[in-house]
Amino acid sequence: MDFNGCVVVVTGASSGVGEACAKLFSSLGAKVVLAARTASDLERVASGLPNEALVCPTDVADSASCQQLIDKTMAQFGHLDILVNNAGFNSRGEVIDMSLDAMERIIDINLKAPMRLSRLALPHLLKANQASIVNVASLAGRFPLDGEASYSASKFGLRAFSLALAEELDETAITVSLVSPGPIKTGFIMDEIDEVPDLVFSQPMSSAEQVAQAVKDSVVDGKRERAIPVSSGILATTAYLMPGLRKGLRPVLEAKGRKIKAKYQNKV
Repeated sequence: MDFNGCVVVVTGASSGVGEACAKLFSSLGAKVVLAARTASDLERVASGLPNEALVCPTDVADSASCQQLIDKTMAQFGHLDILVNNAGFNSRGEVIDMSLDAMERIIDINLKAPMRLSRLALPHLLKANQASIVNVASLAGRFPLDGEASYSASKFGLRAFSLALAEELDETAITVSLVSPGPIKTGFIMDEIDEVPDLVFSQPMSSAEQVAQAVKDSVVDGKRERAIPVSSGILATTAYLMPGLRKGLRPVLEAKGRKIKAKYQNKV
């Protein structure tokens, strides 16, 4: 696929996977629209991109802000080819200990925002010869992750929405893909390492660049879902379908994850 001249909107573009996506698409010749809440962070990312970029401070939890993101993109570039819904939020802990505000914000950012932006972008994407929506989900959307129940629920919902939307758009030039990573070595996990369940660290850690590559590959081939790594995707699906096996494996995986987590904590 030739990305020269393509317009790509990336949410959560100020760091981590979003920043890696912006750099990758820009290096391929695309014009990138950088969306996140903090303008200074977006300006920093934009200054390092080799191609034209639009900085658009956006709160994806706010409907008006999402509309402004799409409107500014169209005003600046006149078309939209790719939407990468990457912005994410988590607040870890058992449900009984969580505030309602935190639970609702998880759903607002991880589920409602991709749904909202997909709807707002669709009229413009339908005008493109080839267009894509890529939603960055999580393997927590393949099996219920206790200790992160609201986060897991948001990613289950995003997975269902993405796969259903892909069916609705099957006869159009728009592909809808889902990238479902396991743990990623970014601030999303590493800045709150003490609160992250040990089980998470039992799986191989991916880099932001590896996830960005999966996003780009999904745009190229339109594959409905990519799990990263593949082995963790298989394990997550098996654990969901066979809860008895999951219960039996859990102590072993938690022990493994605890040791790996301790190594990262020592490095910090």
